[in-house]
Amino acid sequence: MGRAPALVGLLVLLGIYDATAEHLPSLGTWGSVAWIGGVLIPLSLFVAWLALPLREAVTDSWLLGLGALFAIVTIVLTLAEADAAANVTKLCAAILVGWWFLVFFEHVGLVLLVALLIVPVDIFSVARGPTKHIVENQPQVFDALSIAFPVPGEHSSAQLGLPDVLFFSLFLAASVRFGLRSRLTWVLTAFSFGATLALTVGTDVGGLPALPLLSAAFVAANADLLWRSVRVREPRE
Repeated sequence: MGRAPALVGLLVLLGIYDATAEHLPSLGTWGSVAWIGGVLIPLSLFVAWLALPLREAVTDSWLLGLGALFAIVTIVLTLAEADAAANVTKLCAAILVGWWFLVFFEHVGLVLLVALLIVPVDIFSVARGPTKHIVENQPQVFDALSIAFPVPGEHSSAQLGLPDVLFFSLFLAASVRFGLRSRLTWVLTAFSFGATLALTVGTDVGGLPALPLLSAAFVAANADLLWRSVRVREPRE
């Protein structure tokens, strides 16, 4: 309960920023990259850190139910053209569903396996697969399936796909459940998105897959602990 006021305050702050960002002073290209990647995205993902006690306090069914509720609220807000509020509730829905997905992982080795497998899948999807098709041919669908991080002083935003937020949430929850370094996991994974954004702008491409650096950050934060958990031990005589 001690985190609840901070969590509510942060959600309100994010909503206000989303609604007013285009009226703020412009920061230029790299100033905007630094702001979004170094402040706005980590601040948004701090919602997951503040809400972590909720994950431990309710059942997996409740997590899924709450995620579905936030998704429904997001649809209603979107239809009402309350895009700033919808962006915040969409973030909450993705975090909750990511936590719920942990129900399928009985051992940290499975989390590590997924962290490795999603890298080539995401690279293919962004380069030649469904993500590329959606971004180029159905941008309205990509808008619906992503979190927007408005650029100050402009009518544009950086966007992070819902799967990116979902896997971030999954890795954070796994770090808590399996006794990994949760604080370091949050720091490295949250800032990995900013690194991907900087690479995207620096290489002047339309978009880069975010999951490779996210997975690398999760593994880097917990490499020795993951190795200890999944290595094959010699049978005792």
